[in-house]
Amino acid sequence: MTSARPTQPKVYGWCPGALRPMMSGDGLVVRVRAPLGRLTPEQASGLATLSQAHGSGLVDISARANLQLRGIREEAHAALIAGLRDLGLLDEDEGAEARRNITLTPFWQAGDVSHQIALDLATALTEATDLELPGKFGFAIDCGTMPVLTDTAADIRIERDQSNADGLILRADGAPTGLAVSAKTAAQEALNLARWFLDQGGASEGRGRMHQLIARRSAPPAHVASGPSATHIAPPRPGVTPLGLLVALEFGQMPARTLTKLADHGALRLTPWRMLLVEDIDSLPPLPGLILDATDPRLRVSACTGAPGCPQARAVTRNLARDLAPLVPVGQHLHISGCAKGCAHPRPADLVLTATGTDRFDLIRNGTAADHPLNTSLSAARLRAAPDLLTEGS
Repeated sequence: MTSARPTQPKVYGWCPGALRPMMSGDGLVVRVRAPLGRLTPEQASGLATLSQAHGSGLVDISARANLQLRGIREEAHAALIAGLRDLGLLDEDEGAEARRNITLTPFWQAGDVSHQIALDLATALTEATDLELPGKFGFAIDCGTMPVLTDTAADIRIERDQSNADGLILRADGAPTGLAVSAKTAAQEALNLARWFLDQGGASEGRGRMHQLIARRSAPPAHVASGPSATHIAPPRPGVTPLGLLVALEFGQMPARTLTKLADHGALRLTPWRMLLVEDIDSLPPLPGLILDATDPRLRVSACTGAPGCPQARAVTRNLARDLAPLVPVGQHLHISGCAKGCAHPRPADLVLTATGTDRFDLIRNGTAADHPLNTSLSAARLRAAPDLLTEGS
């Protein structure tokens, strides 16, 4: 069965912040970029209070390890900003907020190389008032022994040289080679690379991403260090780590009351896998919205906000995701997207259901939400009643 794909959804080309929120179907989305991706117990508890006072009481973790407060009322935004300022979670202005788009390995330790570079880069980006980067342009700092951010979106990467345990490499995303750097030079060289990107016209190509520029050109002339790129590894699962307990959020979202409870247990680190690392503990009681079991079938499913929370979405997504999760074969991943943008899982997935209308989904295998479907116009009821649609051909 075939059908015409719906009109393409609107692509904004920028990410919300605190000072520049984005309107969604349930109110403003306010994204908080916590310094070093870490919240003190006081900050986490304060954010939960602000979410309940000024919004819907729902909190997301983004794919770049930022916290999002959903459903913020427009008339309450000024009060929310004042609250974020009191918590030490507000940048000086919109420009500084947009530039400080850094994803840091959540397994950093105080004083290590990743920590040092992150502090230097955050300061350098805040001070670089002349640097006008595209809205989604970002940096990844991944200098631990084991790389963990290889599948996290970033335009400039600072990582461990896989051929020299004592060395670091600065890479333009998509380039096979990079520039050898040290902990002291990495931040400045990252800014130099960002300026090279702008000088080469990268901001005007597509959505202003480094890999698009590199696909058309070669790496910068000085980037000749040829250590192998970091190996892609599967994201970690919920469980105990040397720094604390990793817990997953169901579809990347939790109620603010759960955030309040987590703050009672210690500081929180945000991760790009829609998980939280609760420092210095090894167990937690069950809490609404949390996944503590590494074998939970919901970990095999990604689902965006869906309707009515997102104005781009054409159908409700997460109720269907909960019902289908146990039907997804172990080792496979199902992505349910409210539209063809595929925000919850931009990369290809084993199985994709893209909403094309109210209670209508296209089924795609080994692709993205925008790819050509194998089956079209499937209802949620049919998908629930016919699990063979998901397993057929797997």
